[in-house]
Amino acid sequence: MREFIELEIGAAKVMLLAEKAMYWPERKLLFIADIHFGKAAAYRALGQPVPSGTTLKNLQRLDVLLNKYPTTTIIFLGDFLHAPESHAPTTIDVIHEWRKAHLQTACLLIRGNHDQRAGDPPKKLQIEVVNEPFILGPFAFQHSPLKLDNYHVVAGHSHPSFRLQGKGRQKINMACFHSTAGLTVLPSFGEFTGGHPVEVLSDSRVFITDGTGIWEPKIN
Repeated sequence: MREFIELEIGAAKVMLLAEKAMYWPERKLLFIADIHFGKAAAYRALGQPVPSGTTLKNLQRLDVLLNKYPTTTIIFLGDFLHAPESHAPTTIDVIHEWRKAHLQTACLLIRGNHDQRAGDPPKKLQIEVVNEPFILGPFAFQHSPLKLDNYHVVAGHSHPSFRLQGKGRQKINMACFHSTAGLTVLPSFGEFTGGHPVEVLSDSRVFITDGTGIWEPKIN
């Protein structure tokens, strides 16, 4: 397993990171899909006894990436906040403290389906918000994993995973990057978000990550 895998897509070289993010070194851009801040808080508001502290864990993982890869801008590929309940002070205050420590790094959010329902992040977080697609160079950055003529789409939304077959009936689903002609989908970055198995096509490339290492499995 490796820390990252270099991939040439859309006539540009990017790095697929073991930490479930993508980095474009030429532009010093870091891409995060489906972080879903406040998801656990939204479930707790419904009376579900789910884990706490996921917002802080997500931010700590972002800090690891910012320390490893020089970054001018973090681009969030949708679903920054999970639900209206994610605006709770217990969630927003933690993000705000993190943001104040990283004002030298710009943040851009491309609205996803959960952002439409949750609403934009509070102004004090200083996050620019745009609708999809966000065109930059050969890429169309989106939340929706839908192909767009003349661009290579980089998206999130589907929380891709790949089912590894063990001995006998042993199986495990692992988060993955899924790249096909004209489309690359990033795994969900957020804690407590789950995943959905990808449909492996003839032109598919899958890169599995456990959060610390990344590799390309053999596909029969």
